[in-house]
Amino acid sequence: MKRMLAVSLALFSFATFAENCVFSCPIGLGGQTITRSIYTLNNNPQTKFANWVAYHVTPDTIDGPSRSRNWKADPALEDESTLEPNDYKGAWRGIGTDRGHQVPLASFSNSPDWRELNYLSNITPQDSDLNQGPWVKLENAVRSLVRTGQDVYVVSGPLYEWFFAALPDADELHNIPSGYFKVVVSEVDGLVEASAFIMQQNASRRDDYCATQVTINEVEARTGLDIMPVLPDESEKTIEGRLGTLAMRLGCS
Repeated sequence: MKRMLAVSLALFSFATFAENCVFSCPIGLGGQTITRSIYTLNNNPQTKFANWVAYHVTPDTIDGPSRSRNWKADPALEDESTLEPNDYKGAWRGIGTDRGHQVPLASFSNSPDWRELNYLSNITPQDSDLNQGPWVKLENAVRSLVRTGQDVYVVSGPLYEWFFAALPDADELHNIPSGYFKVVVSEVDGLVEASAFIMQQNASRRDDYCATQVTINEVEARTGLDIMPVLPDESEKTIEGRLGTLAMRLGCS
């Protein structure tokens, strides 16, 4: 009986893991991977932030009621591997950062598990102009695409290419990202389209997210990740090696 239960749980975990990712979840960096019903996350105990998050946005997950932001430390992580709510005190006043959701709350406002998005493992300090400017505009564009009936997969995460700042009231060592990437993928009946973006912490609120397009190959080179590790070889060059085939449907000309 115990063996059957263990097998069932393993199958459930794999199914959930696969559901959050397309062509498998990213590989290439160490850390603790946590799989939940609405996202999969790989936490870095040195930076105290996620190496990457992966999630699947569908017409059923969006357009729920407005949800609250009650921050909590992630119960699946050891205290020394993540930050706690008090670490963010004074962050906006001191360095002008918001608590930025890597998996956006609005994309799962209609999910019963939306509270899990407020775990600090899913939060990073984002400059207010970035968070409330091109970053949120890209997230809105993703949801606009989903409202047409097209569900999408997203992988998002940080870059550490230059020193931005430190949380002024944090009592734990950490490394604030210098920027962020987002890869958006659509897969329908074997047709794969994708677009990738990289935005810096010093972005202007008025910046056009479309101007931040890069190839997935560039994201992989700058992060050390393999974003879609089981993408067929015959598709990899055309999908990962050129600017996004999904861009027009995300509002870019």
